[in-house]
Amino acid sequence: MNLLTTILLITTTLSILLALVSFWIPLMNPDAEKLSPYECGFDPLGSARLPFSLRFFLVAILFLLFDLEIALLLPLPWGMQLSCPTNTFMWASSVVILLTLGLIYEWIQGGLEWAE
Repeated sequence: MNLLTTILLITTTLSILLALVSFWIPLMNPDAEKLSPYECGFDPLGSARLPFSLRFFLVAILFLLFDLEIALLLPLPWGMQLSCPTNTFMWASSVVILLTLGLIYEWIQGGLEWAE
């Protein structure tokens, strides 16, 4: 029982200490740049009808695609427990190879260049 009380005391003290420190660390005088809303690098006070670069959205979609790839490959270590893990690893490697080929294609086409 003494160990449980000590653990609860330490976690409560640490939680309260971190909550108090989080109020003291931020700047109390933020400038206008920090107070302005930020949306995709556009001026929030300007016109909403300005043309924008599609490269920003291409990079965002590529990021989401590779983020999804990681989510699909996360359960792969549990594939060893299946009856035929070779098929699981074959399909996983085919997904990785397909996405790698797509990344190479985008790179060759210049889709990953931010500035021209």
